[in-house]
Amino acid sequence: MLFHVRMNVNLPASLAPEEAATLRQAEKDFAQRLQREGKWRHLWRIAGQYANVSIFDVDSVEELHALLTALPLFPYMQIDVMPLCRHPSSIRTDDR
Repeated sequence: MLFHVRMNVNLPASLAPEEAATLRQAEKDFAQRLQREGKWRHLWRIAGQYANVSIFDVDSVEELHALLTALPLFPYMQIDVMPLCRHPSSIRTDDR
């Protein structure tokens, strides 16, 4: 199942810089692992914002929920999820 996911990150100003740096590195490591596994299929930064648009390729809504809530920055995110399905006019063979 493919999902379009927008994540907006809002770190509080009161968060210690060292803690913020640790969270960012953990987030990067986790995101790159999921990309290598094929679960996080695409990742784009939204210019000028601490936000991204991503495409996840997972087996279920429950799996997506588990992955998103496991993100180190999850407590500081606003997340919008949109399920995607194959368009009948698509000429691509690698989408679902």
